[in-house]
Amino acid sequence: MSVLVSRKADHLALCAGDAVAYRTTSTLLECVKLPHESLPELDLASLDTRCPLLGKELRAPLVIAGMTGGHPDAAVINRELASVAEERGYGFGLGSQRAMEREPALAATYRIRDVAPSVLLLGNLGVIQARDLPSERVAELVDDVGADALCVHMSPAMELIQSHGDRDFRGGLETFARLVRELSVPVVAKETGNGIGRACALRLAEVGVRHADTSGAGGTSWVGVETLRAEGEQRELGQTLWEWGTPTAASVHYCVRAGLGTIATGGIHTGLDVARALVLGAQAAGIARPVYQAWTRGGREAALSYLQRVEAELRAVMMLTGCGSLAELRALRPLIVGELRDHVRAASEDDVRMQADSPPAPPQGQRGAAREVRA
Repeated sequence: MSVLVSRKADHLALCAGDAVAYRTTSTLLECVKLPHESLPELDLASLDTRCPLLGKELRAPLVIAGMTGGHPDAAVINRELASVAEERGYGFGLGSQRAMEREPALAATYRIRDVAPSVLLLGNLGVIQARDLPSERVAELVDDVGADALCVHMSPAMELIQSHGDRDFRGGLETFARLVRELSVPVVAKETGNGIGRACALRLAEVGVRHADTSGAGGTSWVGVETLRAEGEQRELGQTLWEWGTPTAASVHYCVRAGLGTIATGGIHTGLDVARALVLGAQAAGIARPVYQAWTRGGREAALSYLQRVEAELRAVMMLTGCGSLAELRALRPLIVGELRDHVRAASEDDVRMQADSPPAPPQGQRGAAREVRA
């Protein structure tokens, strides 16, 4: 078994339990307080949960977020969970395709189109791997699995802990710019458990990225995953950085404010979490480890049951806020409290400072015009 395949096996084993969760950091989604409506004047059966995302329409604003590939067990996991996504009208994400790029024989562990022909399928490749590949080769990886979009993941924190992980992160932003220009599918900037901060979201938007997957702090700590695999000094460093990152709710706020179509991932467990993320402006929400854990407990049917419960919770929240559609839910004015309120205020104050320091904008339509940041 190669080092890469062995790592994939370790990741699956560790994520089956809860030892890899953040220990004290929360998603801050609990800081989003939704208004209760005692007279909703709605019929539960008529609520509209349809959601446009990356050129397709989902029947509910849910993505089974990328988890695995490149290991013999991954083929069954991906195929069974992709079939759930097909049945329920969700999106589905693959794990990093680095393994199939290195070892083409592993490509079969990522192929799910025969069981999920119409699902919104998200490919996945690390920005450092994409940096070192020509765009034509990246496009081949997308085409090989029939992906509708490519998640390009950023993972500096976990790489610093991982044995033989990447250490040179130069060229990432230019890689995003190149892929946006040269690929025929949408490019989604994806984190891996540490969230996307405000400055990064703005830089991504400036080079043409239009979509983000937050993978914020508060869910699975991939620093924690690699810490449990590490030894010696790397393990000590991992313990120090276990809680590192931008919480999911703050990351959603920053990405939406930068004008990015946002998939909220990182610690999403319930339909209430999904609703809160949508109220913050996310287009959809992604769930990974809880779905995988349900699958490990009872296979496809247990994963399906769990996701149906999440949908039911989301619909209940829509009813209790008087929202007949996701558009109405996103239009709610929530009460933001606690630490998330501090993030929101700091971002607003930074915007004011940036506007004060910026030179006058050139005439409308002129090349180089200042990009409007959506509030």
